[in-house]
Amino acid sequence: MPLTRREAIAGCGGGLVLLGGPPTLAQAAYPSRTIKMIVPYPAGGTTDFLGRLVADQLKSGLNATVVVENKPGAGTTLGADQVARSEPDGYTLLMATSTTLAINMTLYKKLPYDPVKDFAPIALVAGVPFALIVNPTIPANTLAEFIAYAKSKPGLAYGSAGNGSPQHLGAEMLKSAAGIDIRHVPYRGSIPAMLDVIAGHIPFMVVDLQPALQQIREGKVRVLGVTTPKRVAIAPDIPTIAEAGLAGYELVAWQGVVAPAGTPQPVVDELAGQIGKLMADPATREKLTAISLEPLPPSTPDSFAAYIKTEVDRWAVIVKNSGAELE
Repeated sequence: MPLTRREAIAGCGGGLVLLGGPPTLAQAAYPSRTIKMIVPYPAGGTTDFLGRLVADQLKSGLNATVVVENKPGAGTTLGADQVARSEPDGYTLLMATSTTLAINMTLYKKLPYDPVKDFAPIALVAGVPFALIVNPTIPANTLAEFIAYAKSKPGLAYGSAGNGSPQHLGAEMLKSAAGIDIRHVPYRGSIPAMLDVIAGHIPFMVVDLQPALQQIREGKVRVLGVTTPKRVAIAPDIPTIAEAGLAGYELVAWQGVVAPAGTPQPVVDELAGQIGKLMADPATREKLTAISLEPLPPSTPDSFAAYIKTEVDRWAVIVKNSGAELE
């Protein structure tokens, strides 16, 4: 990997010291101070859960102090921009999502960061299935009944985790596939939106299944289908939206960890190794499966970088077809 300008200058300086004077003190081994994990969503959601899971691994695996900082807003761009502008030293990380690194590239005409150029990919963590949920007072027990209900109530409101979030795009995909007229109400995260579905302030939403599963089991919301191509292992009684009547409907997001571009490769590799250990642990994989997340195959920084590029293209089609592009 070519040296960055900063690394090249540091290397030249080190060489001159060796030639012209006594050696300087070696740089402190990584990590020597607190690592900050930025989560661009509120506490309590899927991204926050995974960010804290990774943070715990880094704490134990690196004997480091790791703090999680929630910075929601603007479709994850606030947190992402903070990390992109941070010093590339391995002490500021981002729990990134397909929204951050793929969807936003097409969704926004102007982004404060470049999803491909401004980050150093570290590792993929998990896939995220979604579900269509409704308030229990809605007279619909199946997808077909809900579509009929929505057609009788033009302008039916739905919540999402924010403009351009997978939850938003999933509902817009539903709108197009089912031919219904629905109205978007963006929230700062999926949990606040889901709480308003439970309270009856909005009638429905497409939500990440992980935080919704307990609410579904307790009857606080009614689920009409999952967005995965196959039924989710932990909830095999829930049909897919495709098999419930909308053939070809599929929505699965993903989560991964990145650092600012220019982070030294040894640091990236160290972090990737720790996350790899976490994701290879059978207990961790069982824990993720038990809460409806999908553990992803092992990745490397290079394979994750290549995956991001393909995902930018895949989500561009979904965003354009949904008509959800923003200024």
